[in-house]
Amino acid sequence: MNRIRRSVPMILLGGLLAMAWALMPPAQAANAAPPTSSQTLDQQVQSVKKQVIDLNRDLFVLEEKLLFPANTQVAVYLSMDAGTFFALDSVTLKIDNKVVANTLYTQREVRALEKGGVQRLYIGNQKIGKHQLVAFFVGKGPHGIDYRRGATITFDKGIGAKYLELKISDRARRQQPEFLIKDWE
Repeated sequence: MNRIRRSVPMILLGGLLAMAWALMPPAQAANAAPPTSSQTLDQQVQSVKKQVIDLNRDLFVLEEKLLFPANTQVAVYLSMDAGTFFALDSVTLKIDNKVVANTLYTQREVRALEKGGVQRLYIGNQKIGKHQLVAFFVGKGPHGIDYRRGATITFDKGIGAKYLELKISDRARRQQPEFLIKDWE
């Protein structure tokens, strides 16, 4: 049994090497074929590692394209402007009355958003047609008051990717947070 366990990683490594070799462009394959005597085993291992990393990246990109094709893709992002009047705790996202994302935030993540960061809350597939997006924001408002606010948008999903932005901004005039949903056409 131990012999089998030890040979499985070697079989997997051999499979990865064969896959990397097969997917290599012909020019690279010709250059990589006969290792020279000056090339050490460590250099060969590093070269194979780089090829496997490149292959992994290419497979990830291919997986994203296959799972979320552009013609059905919907992506929702969150951004914050200032954050003086609202301390974010969580966001719940619903599309067509189905919860698609639920995110709790640490102080570090909130600070990153306040400094201009943007977070992808959701990426998924939706059919062409009208859809309703509802976002619930939970946190602390001015003077430590608990807030639970919502924002809604009905969007028309056409051919091509659809991008929506949830934006939390300060409304200085009223000293209240404002929750907006922007449809990026």
